[in-house]
Amino acid sequence: MWGIIPAAGIGSRIQPLAFSKELLPVGSRLDNGIERPCAVSEYLVERMIHGGADKICFVISPGKSDIMEYYGASYGSASIAYVVQPAARGLCDAIFQAVPLIPADESVIVGLPDTVWFPEKALAELPNGSLSFLLFPVDNPEVFDAVILDETMQVQQIQVKQADAASHWIWGAFKMPGHVLKALHQLWISRNRDDEYFGTLVNAYLAKGGKAIGVRAGESYVDVGTLHGYRAAIGLLSDAAQHETVTGARVALGWPAGRLPRGLHDLNRE
Repeated sequence: MWGIIPAAGIGSRIQPLAFSKELLPVGSRLDNGIERPCAVSEYLVERMIHGGADKICFVISPGKSDIMEYYGASYGSASIAYVVQPAARGLCDAIFQAVPLIPADESVIVGLPDTVWFPEKALAELPNGSLSFLLFPVDNPEVFDAVILDETMQVQQIQVKQADAASHWIWGAFKMPGHVLKALHQLWISRNRDDEYFGTLVNAYLAKGGKAIGVRAGESYVDVGTLHGYRAAIGLLSDAAQHETVTGARVALGWPAGRLPRGLHDLNRE
């Protein structure tokens, strides 16, 4: 299974930074009992691995070589590849840069690298064989993509950043077979590549008879793309780390291959 991580954006809401926003230090890992910082995007990578992904594709812009330097060729058990989005043209354009890598018969997960959410294994709840959305309850759905479901959990509409959103459930990640990804890509092309947001493209897909389901398996969701969200993510992770029954508050599946723990300072020797 593939995981696609769109990471080409400039992160204007949280600038200035001296590095890509996906590498913003948020949270930590334990290294032989020593707590060390980790990049915010590692939370998504680990959640994708828990969801079954064994190959991760980062979609980066030409100026984001620091992501390649950080992650290298692997993370834990997953191999990592990179494709380039030449210019920032929205989420749809970013996702579809990875289409040539994805076989029609292989599943793919898509998530956002500047988010932190629980539970860590929620992606495993998404079914194979159809387009499905992992949903989270939020207090401010108007700044996200709210998902409207019927009584059978079929997606009826996605309300993209709509002020009067009719649902407090938003999508935080989604999964589909490769052939559905390719069908959405062709639909996007037929619409003159005008869809910037994935939600508007899905609405067109549904209008043409496509199907999608929503799975309300998410519990908490934070967008780290703003200073307020950054503080909220720190609080969410700190609270989760205090509960023995909550897992995923610290990344734990491995190190990014570009930053293997060689020559790190031992805090116990200070």
